[in-house]
Amino acid sequence: MHVAGRAFENRAVGSSWLGGKRRSPLQMLYDLDQGPRSALAEVHRQRRDLLRRACSHHTRRQRLLRPEDLRHVLVDDAHGLLYCYVPKVACTNWKRVLLALSGRGPGDPRAIPAHEAHAPGRLPSLADFSPAEVNRRLRAYLAFLFVREPFERLASAYRNKLQRPWGATFQRRFGTGIVRRLRPRPRPEALVRGHDVRFAEFLAYLLDPRTRRDGPFNEHWERAHALCHPCRLRYDVVGKFETLAEDAAFVLSLVGAPGLRFPEPPSRARAAARDPAARLFRDISPFYQQRVYGLYRMDFLLFNYSAPSYLRLR
Repeated sequence: MHVAGRAFENRAVGSSWLGGKRRSPLQMLYDLDQGPRSALAEVHRQRRDLLRRACSHHTRRQRLLRPEDLRHVLVDDAHGLLYCYVPKVACTNWKRVLLALSGRGPGDPRAIPAHEAHAPGRLPSLADFSPAEVNRRLRAYLAFLFVREPFERLASAYRNKLQRPWGATFQRRFGTGIVRRLRPRPRPEALVRGHDVRFAEFLAYLLDPRTRRDGPFNEHWERAHALCHPCRLRYDVVGKFETLAEDAAFVLSLVGAPGLRFPEPPSRARAAARDPAARLFRDISPFYQQRVYGLYRMDFLLFNYSAPSYLRLR
């Protein structure tokens, strides 16, 4: 599939969007770039530049994108938006916001249950369109994604899907296989429930070549660059989980919906997000720390995250 909106090519910022009735989010961002920038607009310009330079420095020739590569890029035609969702980076709330903006749900995103936000087909993805329609949207729409420190995201996925009681479905689907593959004498209950996978076992599963031969990683622990292809698709806004409130407000201001409040995570989620990775990696050997860092290294490089200070890298 040939994608015209390849990395960092010029795109249309004319008034064709919505018949020229109002300025599109991409045009709004272009206007900010042409005049005196706010501090936040300058932050986002620097992030775009850093991503472009990192892609140029760290990526080699890449294959053409296939339609399935675009399934994480959600489309809001009414507002000229493309959002690539990365699980464990506030994607539930962003899906709620897009449903509210597009009129597919209540006007208050907080009123949309999580299961409805994630229901298949509620929001179209770029994978649903023909190559010509994909390229038209890539040229004219504002594209954004939100990322997170890779090991904090990995720790959040492990805790939420393989450790917590509400992750029983994931535990049966993935935990039982991890137990069967990695434990020499697993208990029968663990083989049935998969509820007690240790973090070291989870990392060994990720590093096992058989896991990749079986297919792509599950989206909750797949690398952000493998989900969103930021060196093939141009992203105008790179939001970060660490500055979620400010970055979400910036996107909504470009959309022309500054009054729409981005849902705040519950207090339980905020507490759980406080540095769990350092605690989990504390008991992992330097050898495996280095191998896992190598697995997620591209996300660290592309999105300007430093290697965590707690890692014992040789």
